[in-house]
Amino acid sequence: MTTERIIEQTAAPVLEASDVWRIYKVGPREVQALRGVQLQIQAGQFVAVKGRSGSGKTTLLNCIGGLDRPTSGIVRVFGSEIARMSDRQLTRWRRERVGFVFQSFGLLPTISAYENVELALRIAGVTGRERRTRALHCLDLVGLSKWLHHRPYEMSGGQQQRVGIARALANRPQLILADEPTGELDSGTAREILAIFQRIVHEEHVTMLVASHDSLVDGYVDTVLRMKDGQIVPKELADAA
Repeated sequence: MTTERIIEQTAAPVLEASDVWRIYKVGPREVQALRGVQLQIQAGQFVAVKGRSGSGKTTLLNCIGGLDRPTSGIVRVFGSEIARMSDRQLTRWRRERVGFVFQSFGLLPTISAYENVELALRIAGVTGRERRTRALHCLDLVGLSKWLHHRPYEMSGGQQQRVGIARALANRPQLILADEPTGELDSGTAREILAIFQRIVHEEHVTMLVASHDSLVDGYVDTVLRMKDGQIVPKELADAA
């Protein structure tokens, strides 16, 4: 382990969740999606949160990314408490500091791979020349330099997910949240995507949190956290019936 890596792991965490609960009302009953989650992630780490469907993985990512608000507890990212931000502040914070990768890719189908990435920069107010340079760099990083002008329907699922990753990287986020990013991919393509994530963490100095139930993830991340019934638990409890 390098000195730089040791320093990163002993510094203040990039992401903290302290006693986080998220309770939804479904008619007359309450659903406890998160139940007192405790979590710390250091800068530059590649972390997976794993668990069965309904274990709370997506809800946790949504609370960390400001797409949802916890019922109680504290989520602090880059030293800022998410619950204290207004909707406008959250929108700007997500645009400037966080990248999202989704299972369903979430691309605009009528525009090219390049335009999907460039649009994220245009929305952020980046100037024309810088937009082009950054979009091309991000697409090259995920191996799509020869597919710039192809639309999503002309691409495979793996290629579409690569576009989604390039778009998430466009605004130079410090944190990337990926929700089941290999869920719609075959095992070979999933390995390619996970290797890209691993390279991005090291080369772009990004912290990455992936929610997944894919066993392939274990071989690529630094740390695996297990979720069960809305809590992060030891592996033996997560695997228990």
